[in-house]
Amino acid sequence: MSVCLPARECAGTVGEIVGALVGLRDVGAIDEIVVVDAASADGTAAVAERAGATVYQEAELLPAYGRVLGKGDAMWRALSVLGGELVCFVDADTEGFSAHFVTGLLGPLVCEREVSFVKAFYRRPLGEQRGPSGGEGASGVGGASSGADGASDGEGGRVNQLTARPALALFYPELAGVRQPLAGEVAARRELLESVPFVTGYGVEIGMLIDVWHKVGLEAMAQVDLEEHRHGHQPLSALAPMAQTVLATIASRLEDDDSLEPWTERFGLYEEVEWGRLQELDPTPTVRPPLEILDLRGTAR
Repeated sequence: MSVCLPARECAGTVGEIVGALVGLRDVGAIDEIVVVDAASADGTAAVAERAGATVYQEAELLPAYGRVLGKGDAMWRALSVLGGELVCFVDADTEGFSAHFVTGLLGPLVCEREVSFVKAFYRRPLGEQRGPSGGEGASGVGGASSGADGASDGEGGRVNQLTARPALALFYPELAGVRQPLAGEVAARRELLESVPFVTGYGVEIGMLIDVWHKVGLEAMAQVDLEEHRHGHQPLSALAPMAQTVLATIASRLEDDDSLEPWTERFGLYEEVEWGRLQELDPTPTVRPPLEILDLRGTAR
């Protein structure tokens, strides 16, 4: 069983996470801990290695595919070096990480042979915001009560609540019951992950969810309650590109299903004024092909 942490500027959290995972490895609950670092300037790679993880720089993996295009691309490339038949991805910026995140995700795969894919859900308090280098990640559900630390209970994950879940309910109602479609915590059987494409950026979670549903159906999918998840949040101004990418990924899947006319022909490149800046945006998500058709396992470096 392999646990993988895609990481970017996570020196403040990755050591604690890897330390908790080393405890699982020491008792034989998992076999491998891999951190895939995005050339972090804050020393993330060194912290992770000292804590006991095997560390790769994402640019070293499958270099023939050019520069790495975000988290989804890093996850796709990581599959080429992970050795386990069960693979678990967790976020490297989680605060107060607990080993039960990993045991909870892997449990259904170990205990239920018919389950091939497991997604996390949890409460995510909306606390301190962070700068643009972080990600929106997963999200919580629940009320708006204020906790003792001033965080709004369950109000995190705004792109999840305002974009991903409504879009799934409208276009893929079979997946409307997925509590956190954008959660970065997921576990799956290797053969399944190698059989689906990976969207390279913010769209990786929503694209994987739809593709897995097409591949194995709801009967082979599970979601687990991991209670509470805490990490920093993006300012509201940074959420529009994330929401756009999530919608673009869903639109591309609808196009593949012949449920939507080719949407890039309708929209293509366009310009958007954001905070006084004129930006040229390409809404077309880049997708890496299923790894199984490339026969690249073990040839990543």
